[in-house]
Amino acid sequence: MKQYLDLVQTILQEGSWQENRTGIRTLSLPGAMLRFDLKKDGFPAVTSKRLAFKSVVGELVGFLRATRSAAEFRALGCKVWDQNANENAEWLANPYRMGEDDLGPVYGVQWRAWPAYKLLAADQSAQIADAGKRGFRLVASVNDEGQEKVLMYKAIDQLRECLDTIMKNPGSRRILFHGWNCAELDAIALPACHLLYQFLPNATTREISLCLYIRSNDVGLGTPFNLAEAAALLHLVGRLTGYTPRWFTYFIGDAHIYENHLDMLHEQLKRDPYPAPQLVIADRVPAFADTGKYEPEWLEKVEPGDFSLTGYQHHAPLTAPMAV
Repeated sequence: MKQYLDLVQTILQEGSWQENRTGIRTLSLPGAMLRFDLKKDGFPAVTSKRLAFKSVVGELVGFLRATRSAAEFRALGCKVWDQNANENAEWLANPYRMGEDDLGPVYGVQWRAWPAYKLLAADQSAQIADAGKRGFRLVASVNDEGQEKVLMYKAIDQLRECLDTIMKNPGSRRILFHGWNCAELDAIALPACHLLYQFLPNATTREISLCLYIRSNDVGLGTPFNLAEAAALLHLVGRLTGYTPRWFTYFIGDAHIYENHLDMLHEQLKRDPYPAPQLVIADRVPAFADTGKYEPEWLEKVEPGDFSLTGYQHHAPLTAPMAV
């Protein structure tokens, strides 16, 4: 994870001070990239401090289950959503908040059940029939400024569609899912930061890669967490589809360091990183490469305990407050 420490150093040297919604200043750098060869270099777990790996995989499992409750994340071993759910004044006053621990339709809801609508003219029978074949159902008849229309709806499982496409059409360059739903930004505790994932399978080499775009990344706390989570997702997708994880490219729009994280990061820069560990997924999770049986339902069945790190050496833990 020398790349991570190099990014920290670059932001410290070249970043500019900025104000933001949290009230805590950041040193910010526009545009950053990290690139890992998972096959050769191991799993991208930070070693200059202890990674909260149980929390990482707890959150990932919550996303895979379309969780929108901080209580459900806690039950999976992840407490990082508690403050966003219950201590953010703006969210507490939001009329869309459904009580204690509610987060709104955060990441996993968009991943697994993106709310999709079609507003079609009532006389366009071919369009209505086609939408029906694609899984949309009619939910209402609408008079839209004097025109008779029908409203159709379905929940799109973006992640499942990615796996299906990997299996059926691995040469596609459209195997991606999105977390930035403009229609729901006003009804969510925290708009998606890691918002665009693209899988790139290679049917010839049987390797699969991932590009992840993050609009805004807290480099002190968020980057190590998000790196490990996305890499674990890539490993899981590869296992269920019969591909070996290879390249993981991590793009950041606004890479920033909070002012109250400087002491933690200066301490990390004094530490030499250890060799990367390896990720192990439990044998109970079926591997398509071994069974020849495609079982995407394991996206929902996987548990946090199905993920573990071997050979993980790390320096002493370091903590810093999360800005909300």
